[in-house]
Amino acid sequence: MVRIGAHVDQDDPAARAAEIGAEVVQFFLGDPQGYAKPVLPAKPVEGVDVYIHAPYLINVATTNNRIRIPSRKLLEQHLKAAAGLGAKGLVVHGGHVNKSDDPQTGFDNWRKVFERMECPIPVLIENTAGGGNAMARTLERIGRLWDALDGFDVGFCLDTCHAHAGGEELVGLVERVKAITGRIDLVHCNDSRDEFGSGADRHANLGQGRIDPELILAVCRAAGAPVVVETPGDGQADDIAFLRKNL
Repeated sequence: MVRIGAHVDQDDPAARAAEIGAEVVQFFLGDPQGYAKPVLPAKPVEGVDVYIHAPYLINVATTNNRIRIPSRKLLEQHLKAAAGLGAKGLVVHGGHVNKSDDPQTGFDNWRKVFERMECPIPVLIENTAGGGNAMARTLERIGRLWDALDGFDVGFCLDTCHAHAGGEELVGLVERVKAITGRIDLVHCNDSRDEFGSGADRHANLGQGRIDPELILAVCRAAGAPVVVETPGDGQADDIAFLRKNL
């Protein structure tokens, strides 16, 4: 059976999991918009599978040293902290390079991360919704990134809202992704508030956005990976119940 859960607040993930019926929790270890060191939850996280989401500001692909170098350091800090919590993986966005940069530079910068960093748990690179020079918005770019990371044990997190907003059809998406990455370790199961190809990263509760719920269910079934909803909190229990009923 697929394990189903949600992105929750880091204060007491286990209590929130019990409240909404989650078997899996994902949370941040601090401010997702800052460069501060990771902070562990005050209360133990027991009885659920754990995934940690790295801060949004991390961009190890960029040619800007003032961003790339702190990003590498922060990624390593969160990886170690997540491993200490017994997390199943650390989710990180693919990042981007500047409009005038050669995308290959970003792919090469990603390779340097894995050449220089020990990975006690899997790093799960997530597809992103927008960005003209993003490393992981389109399957073409993801393919080039995986070519650059050949030889390293790198995981993949598939976000349904990001794929829809990024202009990738959900029909047959899992098969196309696996043909590139060989694996899907986690599904971020989100509806989208915006139209296909919008580039906008705005999540909606399942059935409340612009994506046919049957397409979302088909992705989850085909992926065969744990599922996490990153949807508005008031509807998370209903989202989890819907997935559990239909998966």
